[in-house]
Amino acid sequence: MTAEVRRALASVWTDREAASLYRYRAPYPPVLFEALRRFVVPPPVVLDAGCGTGALSRHLGAFASRIDAIDPSAAMIEEGRRLSGGDDPRIRWIVGAAESAPLDPPYGLITCGKSLHWMDHDVVMPRFADVLAPGGRLVVVDDDVGYPPLWKKDLIAIIERHSPVNPSAFKDLFGDLQRRGLFERHGFLRTTVAPFEQSVEDFIRALQSTSSLSRVTLGERTDAFAADVRALFARLGITRIALPVAAMVVWGRPLRP
Repeated sequence: MTAEVRRALASVWTDREAASLYRYRAPYPPVLFEALRRFVVPPPVVLDAGCGTGALSRHLGAFASRIDAIDPSAAMIEEGRRLSGGDDPRIRWIVGAAESAPLDPPYGLITCGKSLHWMDHDVVMPRFADVLAPGGRLVVVDDDVGYPPLWKKDLIAIIERHSPVNPSAFKDLFGDLQRRGLFERHGFLRTTVAPFEQSVEDFIRALQSTSSLSRVTLGERTDAFAADVRALFARLGITRIALPVAAMVVWGRPLRP
């Protein structure tokens, strides 16, 4: 993905509508947070970089004495404060970029939930290396949502028909970081699955919270996209979407090249 495309897509996160739709995304499975607990070294202070609405930050209080939740979007931070757990006094919500926001190290853990690919890695990885406590690690989390075969191909076809973004632009992040001497990968795990269910309309809202399918990106195609997804499920007689959700976790040490 070019820097120009990344900047254009990242502008979605400043949009209040996109931020408000984040609440419709499937949550991370609870077992993820037990896994994250095992990565923390003293001090039990976490930097959640690119926190968005706090899908990670709002659940770290069980083992963190402080969470610095940093995101460049004021709209995301405002939404995160309103959501369940967003008023936890241990969370310091900070509007700013991971590359330049004021930090208060050392951190016993740095997390990134579906956000590391938006950052300037030449700047942020050495910075992470500097602010981690000895033995601390960067843990990057993504979700793994299982779309049923009954409608997966049709949904992907609808997405490809409407969205200008090629999903392959986000692939091989860690291989690239390792080749550039910016990351030492220590491990990977996929959590067990947790069930999640929502209405068709909420599923559409969740899709529209993504950079490639938001109103900012689709523009005049937004309503047609929603109508096509709605028609797909109506044709199948589906009124509620049941999804198995797991989390994928990569951890390691950020490096100075």
